[in-house]
Amino acid sequence: MLIAFNKPFNVLCQFTDRSQPPRRTLAEFGLPPQAYAAGRLDYDSEGLLLLTDDGGLAHRLTDPRHKQPKTYWAQVEGEPDEAQLSALRTGVVLNDGPTRPAQIRLLDAAPELWPRDPPVRYRKTVPDAWLELVITEGRNRQVRRMTAAVGLPTLRLVRVAIGDIELENLAPGQWREVQV
Repeated sequence: MLIAFNKPFNVLCQFTDRSQPPRRTLAEFGLPPQAYAAGRLDYDSEGLLLLTDDGGLAHRLTDPRHKQPKTYWAQVEGEPDEAQLSALRTGVVLNDGPTRPAQIRLLDAAPELWPRDPPVRYRKTVPDAWLELVITEGRNRQVRRMTAAVGLPTLRLVRVAIGDIELENLAPGQWREVQV
């Protein structure tokens, strides 16, 4: 079984939380009890999370050696220039080493997304832009660290695809089975 789930903002990618006060978890979304997350998506990121009951499939989806491309839409603070985009395309050096090159595309307009709760803080004097980033590794908070490294802090981050599995029209908190 493979499930595509649209993880809402500020939800943990696990079924329990021992912190106080407890945070929202996957347990509240009616997912099949035998499913577990194949990979992670940060608490403050949104979008596609895959869940499965098949350990081999989870390994193929998440192991960096398989270089499964992950596609993100990132709302960044500032207006990216060509030097910043080029740095992301060739790879940036983070505190844990250089990243692999990423595919980067500046989106002409904000993508059609659901409203975020709470909304991203709007600042009239600070422009923002949307980037589409495709990466083939999955370090902790990697996209956020990459954009920050080139001077474009991420304001909102939504994963829209893993390999050829896309988020499609799932609303936050909704899920569907995917044929493997």
